[in-house]
Amino acid sequence: MLKVAVTGNIASGKSEVQKILEEKGYKVLDTDVLGHDVLVTCSEIKSAFSDYDVFNSDGTISREKLGKLVFSDNILKNKLESISHPIIRKNISEFFKENCMEQFVFVAIPLLYEANMEDMFDKVILVYAEDSVREERLIARNNYSKEYANQRINSQMPQEEKIKMADFVITNNGDISNLRNQVEDLLLVL
Repeated sequence: MLKVAVTGNIASGKSEVQKILEEKGYKVLDTDVLGHDVLVTCSEIKSAFSDYDVFNSDGTISREKLGKLVFSDNILKNKLESISHPIIRKNISEFFKENCMEQFVFVAIPLLYEANMEDMFDKVILVYAEDSVREERLIARNNYSKEYANQRINSQMPQEEKIKMADFVITNNGDISNLRNQVEDLLLVL
């Protein structure tokens, strides 16, 4: 089994690459979904942020409020990650065990390098898009202000550093058919 990480910074197109892989029948674990589940189910996170205005009226954590808080305060961001990353790491290991008979398994993991989880994978695919393209996508997709879009973009390790560490790079500045062609070509050489 080849364990492949699909990573990339916010709005680079990881989700589109994931969809293409799933359409082709590959098993893909989405750590964004996993992270959202952790926010809902992890009492340690609720307790750690109980003194902050990050809760919905029903007592659940608001991803939007928590995001704005942690992306403006590195100490709180590190606090959240110190709780969530070990849980995500454990779930990735379980995904590998459950799918050990597959030829390839993929994990969509945006914070691969930031979370120091690259040791879990045999190969890394980086989905890259120019910062200006990512900014446009965030503003259009998430209705972020230009300032907040850039705050989110700048909260991650620069893409140029990640390119040096990745085994493969998919450039996603164009349309979906171009992206699909790059994924299909990459699958031939994995």
